[in-house]
Amino acid sequence: MTTPIPGQTTPNQQTPPSDYKTQQGRQWAMFCHLSALSMYLIPFGDILGPLIIWQIKKDEFPELNAHGKEALNFHLSMLIYMIPVTIIGILGTIFCFVGFIILPVIPVLSTVFSIIAGIKANQGEFYQYPLTIRMIK
Repeated sequence: MTTPIPGQTTPNQQTPPSDYKTQQGRQWAMFCHLSALSMYLIPFGDILGPLIIWQIKKDEFPELNAHGKEALNFHLSMLIYMIPVTIIGILGTIFCFVGFIILPVIPVLSTVFSIIAGIKANQGEFYQYPLTIRMIK
């Protein structure tokens, strides 16, 4: 039996690729953005999904910190935009039509922009959501 040379791998050993950590970081950033789609299954899932992933993994993957803040800022902004639109849709008879037309647009925008952000994050790019109020710095 031969002794392996330090730094050299034997056939039984596997070393992760050099960009393994970055690849995992990109995947977690993608999961952070796409976890917002849980809003269709869980109330406030669009906020809780990114928040949980961001808080759990931000120390392990530093690039996730910016993605988590961006996703949370966007989905909190969408929640803020949804409140007056809902009130206008419910209370006003003249504005009722406007409110009910705009009301379904917000979840559609949220879904589309989350998917775009997830794809960009998986490609290693940072995506800045439009219409975002930057509350978390």
